[in-house]
Amino acid sequence: SHCAMFRLSYRLPAALGGLRHASSAAGEGQRTALYDFHVQKGGKIVNFGGYALPVQYSDQSIIASHLHTRQVGSIFDVSHMLQSRIFGKDAAACLESVCTADILGTPEGSGSLTVFTNEAGGILDDLIVNKVSEKELYVVSNAAMKEQDMGIMKTAVDNFKSQGKDVSIEFLTPADQSLVAVQGPQVAKELSKLLTGKASLDQLYFMSSFVTTLAGIPNVRITRCGYTGEDGVEISVASSQAQKLTESLLESGVLKLAGLGARDSLRLEAGLCLYGSDIDSKTTPVEAALAWLVTKRRRTTRDFPGADVILGQLKEGVSRRRVGLQMLGTKPPPARSGVAIFSQGQQVGQVTSGCPSPSAGRNIAMGYVAENLKAPGTKVEFKVRDKLYEAEVTKMPFVKANYYNRPKK
Repeated sequence: SHCAMFRLSYRLPAALGGLRHASSAAGEGQRTALYDFHVQKGGKIVNFGGYALPVQYSDQSIIASHLHTRQVGSIFDVSHMLQSRIFGKDAAACLESVCTADILGTPEGSGSLTVFTNEAGGILDDLIVNKVSEKELYVVSNAAMKEQDMGIMKTAVDNFKSQGKDVSIEFLTPADQSLVAVQGPQVAKELSKLLTGKASLDQLYFMSSFVTTLAGIPNVRITRCGYTGEDGVEISVASSQAQKLTESLLESGVLKLAGLGARDSLRLEAGLCLYGSDIDSKTTPVEAALAWLVTKRRRTTRDFPGADVILGQLKEGVSRRRVGLQMLGTKPPPARSGVAIFSQGQQVGQVTSGCPSPSAGRNIAMGYVAENLKAPGTKVEFKVRDKLYEAEVTKMPFVKANYYNRPKK
């Protein structure tokens, strides 16, 4: 089977690479509220972005965990992510001053993916902004960029306050608030059993969110989103209740715990970027094939950092572009982050993420290539350990996305 081949070649993704399985607290990173629970359940703990998190569990391999997510559903502790709340009638305008989203135009209860940009048009981080109401935003951004993101948002708030505007910010710490991602086709069914009263997931479409009582725990925020390409939710819950929630989700025996290893291969199959690998401060949304994050109204208002650079690129084009790639031939070694991409003897780009795809049964990657090579079907070569292997540019996502989208009218 494909799995045997993958078991041999599957190792930790670059973002987790070189991390020993910490056997002591030393160097392990900050603990989430679920740390003891992970250890008790056989989680192999690594330091990820300064947090002690499970890369996998003793009961299943990374591949088995990946496939269980695609076929049934898995639970991930993502409490290392930065959760923030911005309040006040100028909250939306304030956050718009540092990102590319149309927050003012977003309906209440909905959210969107967006990016913080710098003056050169580079991406400082990707984040999800949920518009709770006209006077409240709920924001989730990356753990590795926590200090930077807090600085970006705090500076924007201080700037608006100094102009007499109505805005304030609160950063939720993992000690107080946890975040649990539940991803896979059976998730909605399992979650519905734990909802009380009139609350229903039927009208909760992709990128929308509500607060409810779940598993008897009040004030739980459920957002229909995730990082796997599957239907699923991210649940923001008081840290004192995080273990109770997770145990309730596991009770039926359908869902299983999953770690960072499966999370990485799932997001790569879904064609989703990892900040620091596939996008960074030197990459613009246009180069990253994320121009859609620069919303129509913001293209007109031109009032986000780096707007002139980004809008110039939309008009004039770019010299490189992020693409999906798949390896050809029999049993090639997987191309990891940093592998050089060649065409006709010349280096034309670089792989930013790569792994064997448990779902597709072949080695996949994403990376940047020269603009004239971006069309799907274009043949290129990967240089792995001084040897060239055939590959081709391919459409992303590598597996069909199964988001629970609002029906088209």
